[in-house]
Amino acid sequence: MTRSTTDEAAAPQLPSPKERRRLREAKTLSEEQVAAAVGVTRATVRSWETGRTSPRGRKRALYAKLIAPEPEALATTAPAAAMTGPTPVPTAPETVPGSAAEAAAEPTPVPSAEPSSEPAPQAFPEAAPEVKAMMVVPEAATDADRNTGTGTEAEEVGERRLSPAEAFDELYARTAPGLVRQAYLLTGRRALARESVERAFQLAWHRWPEVAVDRDPAGWVRAAAYEYAMSPWHRLRRAHRHPDAPPTEPGKRALFDALLDLPPAYRRTLLLYDGVGLDLPETAAETEASTPAAAGRLMTARAAVAERLPELASAATPAEQSALLHDRLGGLARAEHVPVPQPARAVRTGSEDRARLWTRAAVAGVALLIAVTGLTLHTAPTHYEPPISPAERVGGVPPRGGPQKLTAQDLKLQKTLREQLAHGPERLIPQLR
Repeated sequence: MTRSTTDEAAAPQLPSPKERRRLREAKTLSEEQVAAAVGVTRATVRSWETGRTSPRGRKRALYAKLIAPEPEALATTAPAAAMTGPTPVPTAPETVPGSAAEAAAEPTPVPSAEPSSEPAPQAFPEAAPEVKAMMVVPEAATDADRNTGTGTEAEEVGERRLSPAEAFDELYARTAPGLVRQAYLLTGRRALARESVERAFQLAWHRWPEVAVDRDPAGWVRAAAYEYAMSPWHRLRRAHRHPDAPPTEPGKRALFDALLDLPPAYRRTLLLYDGVGLDLPETAAETEASTPAAAGRLMTARAAVAERLPELASAATPAEQSALLHDRLGGLARAEHVPVPQPARAVRTGSEDRARLWTRAAVAGVALLIAVTGLTLHTAPTHYEPPISPAERVGGVPPRGGPQKLTAQDLKLQKTLREQLAHGPERLIPQLR
């Protein structure tokens, strides 16, 4: 039985994969509980939350109803989604994974920056506001709206939607410099950090309809940049085979070496949690790991870094460790001179050129396949021709017989018989008497 287009259109809309996981954990539901309620396996639920697959039919409706946010949560998140101005730097997460006795909810303040004459570059900018194609800016009101004199001031002012290019440029300007510094801490290579961020934004522009409606566009780009930067294939490139020279200051050099000695997954978890300021469930979702696994990676990474930094080992509480790491990571990222990313227009143009190149390559490949197929059909035989059996050695056959070559004695005897035939013995030529 086939489903009609009416049924597909009536299917409930699901949030992004990262939001699905956040909503489930906000309701304190485990993957096993959701799987049992919907009637699937735990692996299927994890596949839905990572974006590999999506539920359909009755399971989609049950899953959407199960993770639907409460009305109070919708009321609190609606104003935040409408913000268009810059948001403050994120504070460190409130809960830090520790021992079983330290399951605490201590607030972790972020050290305030010292005043300076020049504003320091942001190493870990807060996720940019909802920069979408649906953003609006005020425009001159029409005469009809002025004459009515009814409604609020916002209703008297017309609205126009930002173009996709303007929304992309806004997101790029807010997040690209900070993402380059984060990618540098992740890889230790300045050129690779810039390339990773530019490639991530090219991918975002290629998929802009998807990114524009995402709950966290900056997080989408950050995840893409981290994935590209940590690809093991860069080891085969000569330019990115070895990290850049470490900082000259002993403290920053020790932190730099400690970060690069960590496994990539542990380094990324530490940077997201203590550097960017994500909470533990969001860190686990972005690293595609479970929350306990992310907590274990975080504790192991902190212990490894504490061996290089005595001041981190002397911190009394995990909250102080988180605040100290946030300050040290930000100082290391701001102290290094990382390359400035290209303008947003150049990134958009590069994305379009790349898409155009891949499209032409796909068309050329299809045309070549069609040509090869046509040539094969033209030169192929029209009827079946049985193959000629290969020659085989036959055994058991006697050697070929026949007269052999005469020897010298045989030749002499033959000659004698031919010469003396008429004068042979009497028994051969009888004599008549």
